[in-house]
Amino acid sequence: MVMFGLYTGQRLSDIASLTYSSIDLGKGQLRLTTQKTGKTLILPLAEPLQRFLEEKPSSDNLDAPLHPRAFATLEAHGRSAALSNQFADLLADAGLRKRVNHKASKRGRNSSRDSNPVSFHSLRRTCTTLLHEAGIPEAVVKAMIGHDSAEVHKLYISVGEEALAKAAASLPEL
Repeated sequence: MVMFGLYTGQRLSDIASLTYSSIDLGKGQLRLTTQKTGKTLILPLAEPLQRFLEEKPSSDNLDAPLHPRAFATLEAHGRSAALSNQFADLLADAGLRKRVNHKASKRGRNSSRDSNPVSFHSLRRTCTTLLHEAGIPEAVVKAMIGHDSAEVHKLYISVGEEALAKAAASLPEL
């Protein structure tokens, strides 16, 4: 799932919902309809993701989920919160973030959530930033990630240290 998050920039629930019918290795494509917007995306598979999928055992059942445990968790809970919590725990085990208590806060669904800079959603932001830093035009990145507005899209872009160093190195001597 991490490979899909990094190389497609898609949301956790959409990746957990993928089935073998979503993948066309011959064409090197991933096809999905996003749960949040209902938008159908046909995305080319990045070479590392294509290789990963070619090495992964396949299924004769095209309706079988690519990520069975994540799919079962999503189906059981009806939304991706439990998966997000599981991923947060994995990140905490790896020392990449603090462990958090996943108990409900009783503040209601419309209250502001405590945010953490490192989550599965970080892969979506990383994908967006890497594409921009590679010089891919904004319109192409927006189409791949599935953003409809420039305002939302800009929230996903971070400028990395390497890009800043490249920018500084490109300045002429006066």
